[in-house]
Amino acid sequence: MAAISVLVVENQPITSSNLFNSLTKLGYNVIGTCNTGEVAIEKVSLDIPDIVLMDVKLKGSMDGIKTADFIRLNYSIPVIFYTSYTNEVTLSKAKKTKPYGYLLKPVKDIDLYSTIELAIYKHSKEKEEINNILVSVVNSKKSVNEFIFIKHNSKLVKLYIDEIVYIEALKDYVVIYTSGIKYTVHSTMKNIEFKIGSSKLLRVHRSYIINLNKIKTIEYPFLMLEKVDKNIPIGGSYKNDLNRQIKII
Repeated sequence: MAAISVLVVENQPITSSNLFNSLTKLGYNVIGTCNTGEVAIEKVSLDIPDIVLMDVKLKGSMDGIKTADFIRLNYSIPVIFYTSYTNEVTLSKAKKTKPYGYLLKPVKDIDLYSTIELAIYKHSKEKEEINNILVSVVNSKKSVNEFIFIKHNSKLVKLYIDEIVYIEALKDYVVIYTSGIKYTVHSTMKNIEFKIGSSKLLRVHRSYIINLNKIKTIEYPFLMLEKVDKNIPIGGSYKNDLNRQIKII
């Protein structure tokens, strides 16, 4: 089983180094360290850690609370605050980001370990619950009103199939794009295909599922979707399926 991957976002270099050493000693895989919210968000989007340790005070224009809130809104990744701030105002702001833990500096290795393990366990249970109802068609007879439920901002949001533009695989996550917002969920493309089960969506590449009604142009080996400035690749093994689904004159 792969080691749990951790991103450390810490303002002080010495503390960051100590955290790195402690986490490594405890058996975690520290995939990176940084001291700004902007870099943290970039690393989260590229490396998708299992968990983020976040200082409240950071360099740059984004503090740890704003950064944690952005991660909560855009990625299904648990955040633990690791900070020396204990005042009521900071705690109140931090609670709004729904963190999975709040550690005060300095912290013992055993407390660091138990907080991370509990956060990972809680997050895994949430994913299990969501995977059971994440993408469920409430009434298959009402195809016009096909919809799924997606966990977003710690609540289940109804999303109509017609709103989906395309779905992209990203490591252990998939990103569901609509014309106005994107939803990042922990799943596989195979699981998404099975649970959505809609004839309106078609897999055209191992990493992409598209809404057939949103196709604008096709120029093999790519297609363009309406209002999306992105070339979607068409995999060779999926080309025939696509041709069977579209009407060509």
